[in-house]
Amino acid sequence: ARSSGAAPHHSPSWSNSPYTAWSVVYAEGLWDHVTMDIQELGFKAGDAIEVIDATNKEWWWGRIMDSEGWFPASFVRQLSTHLEESQCGDEDGTDLGLLGPGLPCKEQMRANVINEIMTTERDYITHLKDICEGYIKQCRKRTDMFTEEQIRTIYGNIEEIYRFQKKFLKGLEKEFNKGQPHLSEIGCCFLEHQTDFQIYSEYCNNHPNACVQLSKLMKVNKYVYFFEACRLLQKMIDISLDGFLLTPVQKICKYPLQLAELLKYTNPQHRDYKDVEAALKAMKNVARMINERKRRLENIDKIAQWQSSIEDWEGEDVLVRSSELIFSGEISKLSQPQTKSQQRMFFLFDHQMVYCKKDLLRRDILYYKGRMNMDIMEVTDLEDGKEKDFNVTVKNALKLWTRSGNEVHLLCTKKPEQKQRWLRAFADERKQVHNDRETGFSLTEVQKKQAIATHYVLISLSAVTRPYCDFLLRQKHPSLPTALPQQQVFMLAEPKRKTTFWHNIGRLTPFKK
Repeated sequence: ARSSGAAPHHSPSWSNSPYTAWSVVYAEGLWDHVTMDIQELGFKAGDAIEVIDATNKEWWWGRIMDSEGWFPASFVRQLSTHLEESQCGDEDGTDLGLLGPGLPCKEQMRANVINEIMTTERDYITHLKDICEGYIKQCRKRTDMFTEEQIRTIYGNIEEIYRFQKKFLKGLEKEFNKGQPHLSEIGCCFLEHQTDFQIYSEYCNNHPNACVQLSKLMKVNKYVYFFEACRLLQKMIDISLDGFLLTPVQKICKYPLQLAELLKYTNPQHRDYKDVEAALKAMKNVARMINERKRRLENIDKIAQWQSSIEDWEGEDVLVRSSELIFSGEISKLSQPQTKSQQRMFFLFDHQMVYCKKDLLRRDILYYKGRMNMDIMEVTDLEDGKEKDFNVTVKNALKLWTRSGNEVHLLCTKKPEQKQRWLRAFADERKQVHNDRETGFSLTEVQKKQAIATHYVLISLSAVTRPYCDFLLRQKHPSLPTALPQQQVFMLAEPKRKTTFWHNIGRLTPFKK
């Protein structure tokens, strides 16, 4: 319970804390704390709070600007001690001051960061355990209220994350020097498990679906009461389930911040320096990869919608083999045994390239004409002049061919720079396929079915009235509910893009005018 009575007047007090009594300690808000109580301190996620008293485990006393008050400790993340530069060293970074039992300032700060990492990691394990045992376990007992599919949608792969994090914490504890935290060498733990952190990608990608599913259930009173009963039985803090489920998303984004802070206070001569430096780079790459996968998954709906606008489609859906539009444009095509070139719109995806014909009267309508399997195609840059296979004179031409000789296509652009763009696009397509194999990226059958199902709904709508289907295609892509108290979900998140027609779909590619 929150401490009652007037504000504390004693000095900052930290139980079992490495911070010294004269230092200033800050905390960062993880969620918005909205309150009508004049004794409580309100703040937003991301706000820095000066902590004045932390003797109570649940409620701390803090200050923001001229306002002071109580706030829940679970709503914040403890930051390292803030010290003036004059106390830590001179301008060239030489340590001058001492903290604690005779430790140089930089080493004490490193100890503080290490302690913070260990504390937050242990708290995180407790948090995951509460979700798995307090909520998921109870949901599985109530088969009359939840299907297994609903449970999977709401909680994603959080149980898998829990198992991994326990293993990760065990490794951290092994490398943690309890008596002299600044001597701990934890960088190797992050390097050892850098590929394991990729399981967060599935969780982050599923999180918007979890929010939607949970929002639907919370409109029914029996689910509101059920989730509240789960929280009380597990003796968890007073935060709604959607707030708890946001924590893994925030956690994976916090690792690069913590490692950057650790590297800042690690001397280059320290045995852990190179590992921490490499770990920081690795965790930034993990965050970047998660964000890239999120972007890719957002685009599959747009690809399905694009396909729904193509007339006379034949064969399998694009999403069966592809998940990314690399480049698109209009090119003249000549394929054996044809003797006359044809103007076609080409759409280069990973693994395949689709080409279409424009309607003679309505140029915004495309008709499917065929596709090429890029996994077996070779691309040759042709010089201007006579082309032997087709016995024609070419300019700004490329040749796509298979080693078996079954397919040979001649593509000609209007300008040399357009040809260079296509050459880069074909190289990028191969690079994308290679990277996907390296990282193990692929669409799940569920993701394919959801996007393709939407595609067939749009086809049926277009059969009734094409203008209405066009209206749907112009709608903004769904985003996370704004009501959720959350910080920026992805460190490297790109701006949202509007869903567009086929003639604008090229904006999803890395090539822009």
